Amino acid sequence: MNTELVTELAEKLTRLNWMLATAESCTGGMISAQCTDMAGSSAWFDCGFVSYSNHAKTHLLGVDSKLLLQHGAVSQAVAMAMAQGAVARSQAHVSLAVTGIAGPGGATLDKPVGTVWLAWVVDGEVISERQQFSGDRQSIRHATTAHALVGLLARLSRW
Repeated sequence: MNTELVTELAEKLTRLNWMLATAESCTGGMISAQCTDMAGSSAWFDCGFVSYSNHAKTHLLGVDSKLLLQHGAVSQAVAMAMAQGAVARSQAHVSLAVTGIAGPGGATLDKPVGTVWLAWVVDGEVISERQQFSGDRQSIRHATTAHALVGLLARLSRW
């Protein structure tokens, strides 16, 4: 549990009067769950999209199916489209998106287990990064959750 990170995020978003939306694939809702574990989160957390399948990514978040075919679900292009879709389909001002391979299967030579693409939308700007986490499925999912929250806080630091 990332209680301190969520508390800091809640304080920042509340002060800015901004709402957050999440778009999660490999974490399966863990980020949203950690945010909504905090009492009063409805003041700063709008919604979470769990878009595990490609179908869900296209229908819930508006990710272009051509992006999925061309780049794969675990890609910079898809992570960025997920983050943008979360803002577009919610009342949020900021979003974070994660898509990755938590394992133990699903890996390829260029996308080994632990490969995760993260994206954030803050004030209309989309930023993304690739991370390579190690460990078992749960470790990768927990590391992704923490990194997504830290990343959003870093991107909110100028406000």
